[in-house]
Amino acid sequence: MKKLLFIYIIPALFLSGVYSCNSGSKSEEQLNHSLWYTSPAKDWNEALPIGNGRLGAMVFGKTEKERIQLNDDTFWSGRPHNYTNPGAKEHLDKARELIYSNQYAKASKYIDANMMGNPRYMQAYQPLGDLWLTYPDTGKISEYSRELDLDEAIVKVQYKQDGVTYTREVFSSHPDQSIIIRLTSDKKGALNTDVAFSSSHKYTSEARNNNLLVMQGQWIGDGKNRPLIAGVEGPGMRFETHLKVDNEDGSVNAKNNQIQIRKASAVTIRLVTATSFNNYKDISADPEKRCQQDLEISEDKSYAQMRSDHISDYQNYFNRVQLNLGQNDSINNLPTDERLANYKNGVTDTQLEALYFQFGRYLMISGSRPGSQPLNLQGIWNEHTTPPWGSKYTVNINTEMNYWPAEVTNLSEFHEPLFDMLDDLVETGGEVAQKHYGCRGWVLHHNTDLWRGAAPVDGAIWGMWVTGGAWLSTHLWEHYLFNGDQSFLKERAYPIMKGAARFLLDYMIEHPEKGYLVTCPANSPENGIPHVKGRVTVCAGPTKDMAIIRFLFNACLEASSILSTDESFQIELTAALAKLPPLQIGKAGQLQEWLDDWDMEAPEFQHRHIAHLWSLHPGGLIDPYKTPELAEACKVTLKHRGDGGTGWSKAWKVNFRARLHQGDYAHKMLAELLKNSTHPNLFDVCPPFQIDGNFGGCAGIAEMLLQSDGGVIELLPALPKEWAKGSVSGLRARGRFEISMEWEEGKIQTATIESVNGGSCSIRSLFPIKISGPDGKDLKARPDNSGVISFPTQANMMYKLEIFN
Repeated sequence: MKKLLFIYIIPALFLSGVYSCNSGSKSEEQLNHSLWYTSPAKDWNEALPIGNGRLGAMVFGKTEKERIQLNDDTFWSGRPHNYTNPGAKEHLDKARELIYSNQYAKASKYIDANMMGNPRYMQAYQPLGDLWLTYPDTGKISEYSRELDLDEAIVKVQYKQDGVTYTREVFSSHPDQSIIIRLTSDKKGALNTDVAFSSSHKYTSEARNNNLLVMQGQWIGDGKNRPLIAGVEGPGMRFETHLKVDNEDGSVNAKNNQIQIRKASAVTIRLVTATSFNNYKDISADPEKRCQQDLEISEDKSYAQMRSDHISDYQNYFNRVQLNLGQNDSINNLPTDERLANYKNGVTDTQLEALYFQFGRYLMISGSRPGSQPLNLQGIWNEHTTPPWGSKYTVNINTEMNYWPAEVTNLSEFHEPLFDMLDDLVETGGEVAQKHYGCRGWVLHHNTDLWRGAAPVDGAIWGMWVTGGAWLSTHLWEHYLFNGDQSFLKERAYPIMKGAARFLLDYMIEHPEKGYLVTCPANSPENGIPHVKGRVTVCAGPTKDMAIIRFLFNACLEASSILSTDESFQIELTAALAKLPPLQIGKAGQLQEWLDDWDMEAPEFQHRHIAHLWSLHPGGLIDPYKTPELAEACKVTLKHRGDGGTGWSKAWKVNFRARLHQGDYAHKMLAELLKNSTHPNLFDVCPPFQIDGNFGGCAGIAEMLLQSDGGVIELLPALPKEWAKGSVSGLRARGRFEISMEWEEGKIQTATIESVNGGSCSIRSLFPIKISGPDGKDLKARPDNSGVISFPTQANMMYKLEIFN
């Protein structure tokens, strides 16, 4: 039966997020936007994260001795350092000779001995220290609750002790560049707390003027290597943390390097941090002066004003997208850890999945602000001086995955720290390109750190991979596709993209047997060549390299055409593209990972990296409509690789399955991510904690609801049966179109497209569509042979879809 559907704007629904501890329950909307618990965090992986892009903290919610663990995104081990190995270039020809003669193990050892950076390991992101709030009063605790309110980006702790209700609110404010802590009691004069600092690094702590507590410290290296972290001896970054206590009653006094609060009813604590970091070449800044300046920002503000400013700033971004995946009556308003436990036991909880999506967006806003450092392996949250993998920027998947949600979930501004890092890497990577390989342009291998190392590190198994810079450069192009800012393309994106492409034009070499232009040495991260004993990855022309290069070269061609520049460069790119190896289907029907059909011989066939499917996601070179044979080959590869792996690997599989329009399978992988790779505080388990899975899972949910790869919008392209009814508003498609829609029984009921920039809009639909313009008139747009409808739009106008199911 034909059904006529009229479209309207879906209103956003928000609640304050405040709940009564006495009720122990939350509303449906709050369940979608709140992580809450009935006990304090037992360990770091149960604590709750806050952040303003630069200044992060983990709040434990303890009642006797509260711990708030602190991070500053510029506090790293080591000091400015150039990782370039000036002698690497003279060994390049020999390495290639060994690879082309199929002596892969010898080539790996040769590269490992002669072509790694100096030193072979990088530095690590560091914890700053801890703030301790010790409560001397004793008594039985009751009616305890602990909550991270995603609507307001505030952690709230509340409990009763000896008949008194104590409330604690903690948030990291971007407008005030401070962590703000509010302590209150509902009985006058009942609040008693001792405030102190500590750090794993060399530090001193001093109470000044009764209400000011200052911690000063410095990273000092002992010269010893640690796992994947180079030993550095001597002093490095300096840091300071200043804390000021503003009490409304009672007393505040300095004693024994701490501040004592006695017989108060309400206290506001403002905490700021700073390091001596200026840039990757200079750590001579004055952290004391910076802390003093940051404290002055909020000096004359009331707590209510600081709270209001924080919420207003945060909600400006968070409220752009609303998601409802249906209601679950069986939840019965359970705390988040209990819901997660039930989910692991098979209880359907689509609200938990929506919460996980919004938690990913919260982490993006909290961990990556314009002007901050980009998100590392742990975002900005880390308690270890020797963190796993150094908590670095690993760019053979992890750093890129961190930013997959940025554009589609309407947080485009938060992509900028990644672009700032690329500005630095053009400089350091340019030196590596010339000294290691004799090439123009710039290169980045599989890791970088605060000091912007670009040389190959860790070992040939991981480090001999030259397309990290190329992959990161594709983020610039995607940012342009989503926003359409030609000044950004001209002034920032294209020069960086061009430099990455120049390096590859020089680095690639013709394969002596196959005749293709290929990268050599190279590897397919981080999978060993199947028929070679031991773990050996170095090879020539792996599929992932060629896919990234094809994407980048085509993006450069399109960008240079838009900007009407570089005709000679276009000719060079076009000639190289004609000589790149094609995507190949192997004897088992799988997409080949290497130039040769080695895949099925792999001893570790279910490897966590599925690098060769880059063309499916994020590359978009494989499409079920345009390249159905290759799409089927991707399905075969995914079947052979299995559904296990690390958290980030499962998250990538959510996106792979969504791009293949396998909604139920994408949901299966999302469920696997939540069931077996998620901590009680919803942080990703790699293991251990690694934040990329959170962002990959968030992006995967968006991919299931909206795709616009290739400039064609698809609504609900991979909707699972579990999400038969729902709504979403504010997702963004390439071309800067914002989408709102509702659906029931898996079918769209209402949809609107807001055209922010204007221009042509293209939509693919399995059903007939009527499109009405802002004036309500039918645009009379009709589908082409592939089922795509294109129509002109005007900037800042809304277009309605009537769908005939």
